[in-house]
Amino acid sequence: MTVPHDPRVRAALDRALELGEIGIAVAAYHRGELIVDAVAGLADAERRVPADHRTLFPVFSVTKGVTALAVHLQAERGLLDLDAPISRYWPEFAANGKAATTVEQALSHRAGIPQMPDGVTPELTADWDWVVERVAASTPLFEPGTANAYHVLVWGWILGEVVRRTDPARRPFDAFVREEICAPLGVTDFHLGVPDADLPRVATLYGGDTFAIVDEHNISPPAVFPGSEVHNQRVVRQAVDPGAGAIATAPSVARIFALLAEGGELDGVRLLSDERAASLTRPRQGAHDPDRVLTIPVWFGAAGYWLGGEPGASDPLVGGHREIVYSPGAGGSIAWADLRDRVAVAICHNNMDTPAVTDPETTFAPVVRAIREIVAEREENTR
Repeated sequence: MTVPHDPRVRAALDRALELGEIGIAVAAYHRGELIVDAVAGLADAERRVPADHRTLFPVFSVTKGVTALAVHLQAERGLLDLDAPISRYWPEFAANGKAATTVEQALSHRAGIPQMPDGVTPELTADWDWVVERVAASTPLFEPGTANAYHVLVWGWILGEVVRRTDPARRPFDAFVREEICAPLGVTDFHLGVPDADLPRVATLYGGDTFAIVDEHNISPPAVFPGSEVHNQRVVRQAVDPGAGAIATAPSVARIFALLAEGGELDGVRLLSDERAASLTRPRQGAHDPDRVLTIPVWFGAAGYWLGGEPGASDPLVGGHREIVYSPGAGGSIAWADLRDRVAVAICHNNMDTPAVTDPETTFAPVVRAIREIVAEREENTR
């Protein structure tokens, strides 16, 4: 698809590089049409390899937005009930006080088990059965359904196994996403486990050795910490991690979020009903309670997405009304869907130490301003 060149986007990317980005890619949809697709900088700073439209970027917890979509797709098909206990579909999960923990509680980070299994290593995250068997046997740190506690890493395996257990074909989670979400939408560059042939396309990550969490319980252990040291490893790039492991191009991520922005249908492909897409903006129980893991304000939904519209709690990049869902990743990558204004945006990069999104002049801010100007002009032209 040919996207019109807009000099404002190029200038914004140049400014982002001046502010510290190494490689950066952005894609945006408006009313179901790709309106921005641009990339700048370096995929590998040491070897001076330019980033281009084929560069794949690790996007960390942006992955959660796609995994949540997979869960809602199963609910749309009547294969799972979000209010049902996980143990209905995954009996082993009932162990140690988790029998009544619901799918929605897991989606909304209220399942009470944010910790990763003891002894986890990068190699073991690639062993699906090893991880889910230990998750099923885990004991809650908080009574399920009573506390907001961001499940930084383990979230993906909980919900990924629920999807696998409710899939009549019992496909591996990566195959489910590829065949049930990506293929219908024509998305070819969203990977949960990068194939050997595509590994040279993956951008090298830099920095990201810390982020603000309260971790006294192996929630994000050093061995698998979501930073460059771990995620530059080949075994991690090729593992199926539904919570923090996707590696993709910005247009691939933006297209999936555009489905949400369009109310569950994009280019004649409907995966969610209008009603279910609208329900993604519903706040979780205890939405205003402080999070027990994250040290930043958290305005989170029942459906697995961060939400716009709460003063002081929503990401300033994504906007301030209540019909926005978004998924931010470690190091700053982000994707969002604005269901009211029908806009979807994905921004990917490889410098995990650039200014935080709460800074007045985040590296992404010029890019977002350019997109908003383009969208505003398009809206004005349709009146």
